[in-house]
Amino acid sequence: MKNAWSQDGYIQALRYTATAHKDQPWPGTELPYLVHLSMVAMEVIAAIGSEGAEHPDLGVQCALLHDVIEDQGHTTEELTEIFGAEVAAGVAALSKNVQLPKHEQMADSLARIRKQPREVWMVKLADRIANLQPAPAHWSSEGKQRYREQASEILASLGEASDFLSTRLRQKIDQYSVS
Repeated sequence: MKNAWSQDGYIQALRYTATAHKDQPWPGTELPYLVHLSMVAMEVIAAIGSEGAEHPDLGVQCALLHDVIEDQGHTTEELTEIFGAEVAAGVAALSKNVQLPKHEQMADSLARIRKQPREVWMVKLADRIANLQPAPAHWSSEGKQRYREQASEILASLGEASDFLSTRLRQKIDQYSVS
């Protein structure tokens, strides 16, 4: 397993995603969305450093780019041209299929992620770790509880990809307040 990831690949993905999300705030905060993406990448980089990875650049680049299709309307073709087919496929798998009913989107996404390399699974684990911050004030207790349950579903489906991230996600789930 390789532990090294490319700083140049990181910078390329960071610049691309910073431009794509430049006017988007992180929901529930006044912070730029880039903070969330950086947190997800940091979690993946920490896991790679702890456990190693077969395709570390795939994990790091997908972490930074994971919302450009879903949130910003960029295409798989565009990502393929810039970052290659493997990164584009990973980002596509991490993107919800909004054509499906909302209650089917998570199961569909998890099934598509499970067809990808382990590093893409790690991104989904890291994404939920980063998202288990205090919920926006307007969320109901029921909404927070559903979000926490989804986190447990993600952990059950993808946890085998990384002991490091699974431990972190379990801690975040246990600490997440639903009141």
